[in-house]
Amino acid sequence: MTAPLTPPPPPNEHSSYQGGPVPPPVGAHALGTPPGAPYGTHGEHGGQDGPGMLTEVRQAAVTVAAVTLSGLLLGVLWWKLAPSVPLVGEVVGDRWLVYLKESEGEQSVGVDGTFTLLALAFGALSAVVVFLLRRRGGVPLVVALGAGGLLGSLLAWRVGIWLGPAQDVIAHAKEVGKGVTFSAPLKLGAKGALLAWPIAALVVHLGLTGLFGPRDPEPDPWPAPYGKTSA
Repeated sequence: MTAPLTPPPPPNEHSSYQGGPVPPPVGAHALGTPPGAPYGTHGEHGGQDGPGMLTEVRQAAVTVAAVTLSGLLLGVLWWKLAPSVPLVGEVVGDRWLVYLKESEGEQSVGVDGTFTLLALAFGALSAVVVFLLRRRGGVPLVVALGAGGLLGSLLAWRVGIWLGPAQDVIAHAKEVGKGVTFSAPLKLGAKGALLAWPIAALVVHLGLTGLFGPRDPEPDPWPAPYGKTSA
């Protein structure tokens, strides 16, 4: 005599297709697709990361203009703070000669040093302002910061020369008289000082972005188990 067979379980009333909506595939929630969303749509985090390229180019153009115009202030400060180089005019025969009153003076070095220090300060300040206004950074913004710093240095150089003493030292010597000391025109002997602003701006902005910039989310090393969805 044999044991009676165990009756089969009753059929699940939800197992057959009743014409309702098709459930989402396994792992849809893990991939970021909300329930009921049509295939191919993006979830909450599936859109573009950051502004579009056109917006970034516009922001870069504004950055170049603002940083360049700040070179006007650098030129004024250079003119005010740079040491004066004393010159003296003498008449030899029927010719005017102009020479340095202090042949071993270091005023000329001080003129270049003043411009360099001011440019470094402006570079650091512009990098901080740009970072606070636009923390995400981006290639167009970094290029704009460097280009604006270089253009600002060139503008400051020309503004300082324009505000400083007259460029025609012979005419200036004739105007003040023989043997009278007058100031030489502003002159940037070391043209490499023009790169101080953009270099300082890029270095400071890079450091701020690396320390305080946004971080990309780290991928989950443990995928969701098969058949389960995330909360």
